[in-house]
Amino acid sequence: MKQKLLLFVLCFPLLLSAQAFRNYSNEFLTIGVDAAGLGMSKSIVATTNDVNAIYWNPAGLVGIEDYQGSLMHASYFAGIANYNHASFAMPIDQQSAVGISIIRFGVDDILNTTELIDSQGNIDFNRIRLFSSVDYAFNIAYARNLLFKDVKFGVNAKIVRRIIGDFASSWGFGFDIGIQFERNNWYFGLMVRDVTTTFNSWSVNEDEFNKIKNAIPGQNQEAPENTEITKPKMQLGVAKNWRIGRFLNLLTEANANMRFAKTNDIFSSNFVSIDPALGFQLDYDELVYLRAGVGNFQYITEFDNTKSLSLQPNFGVGFKYNGIKIDYALTNIGSVGNALYSNIFSVTIDYSFFRR
Repeated sequence: MKQKLLLFVLCFPLLLSAQAFRNYSNEFLTIGVDAAGLGMSKSIVATTNDVNAIYWNPAGLVGIEDYQGSLMHASYFAGIANYNHASFAMPIDQQSAVGISIIRFGVDDILNTTELIDSQGNIDFNRIRLFSSVDYAFNIAYARNLLFKDVKFGVNAKIVRRIIGDFASSWGFGFDIGIQFERNNWYFGLMVRDVTTTFNSWSVNEDEFNKIKNAIPGQNQEAPENTEITKPKMQLGVAKNWRIGRFLNLLTEANANMRFAKTNDIFSSNFVSIDPALGFQLDYDELVYLRAGVGNFQYITEFDNTKSLSLQPNFGVGFKYNGIKIDYALTNIGSVGNALYSNIFSVTIDYSFFRR
């Protein structure tokens, strides 16, 4: 039975029509969580081992020893968009662990001016309403050691809820799987997001749609498709931990972020595009952390059709004391254009300290 289930999980995406796939869908789930990981340019898939592994690689949940909780807040686009994350994890036994998390990315108080001008051409500002465009993701993760203690496996089931005011809403469902392997201070990790693809089924409010579909004569708005199917994405990581003196430790990790579509990534083809990332973390006796990373290597087409290579640096610091870890990162939402860098803060609490 288990073999049949695994075969279904691996082959199910091949049974779907390629025309239904979306190269970019549920993109708020690619932003990342936890200032520590963001400060390392998301190069953390091989080494994540706390409650935030629910997002980065659920296999890392095996590394927790007791209850853990995490909170993160970020504001993007000069405070227009707010991004929040909360998670909780706990060990089941010495071989397995479970965790839950929620992500909210939303733009609130958007002006709805679709009824500002009535059929007679009169402007009435009292007809302006406010609405929000909000994306939610609810995650349930499970992880355990496999045959060997150094091999860990994790799976993440996610429910996606997206709401655009009274205009439209959707429900989605999908799975992520992850594997980690450790040997002689070398770490290897593989994370496959949307491994069975993720479905989003949209429901459009016909009454609201009918108000705007004829807004521009000769350019009638057509109703969007009701179903989105998110393509799988894969992240492969290799890391090494270096001991420098008595108190200093240096963690380095290199990741390859892969999309199965042609993009502007530095390595791109019709089959797969690869965006490399590199992260560093220097800590003093696991008390103070200094982080840096570089990623998001993209080719940008200029006005004269020439191409230039851009990259995104990131920076972060952290402090851990008495089971409480506070992290900060200076990072971008994923673009190296005119978007401003954002200040990201997160806090993680490890209850194992308080049981000592």
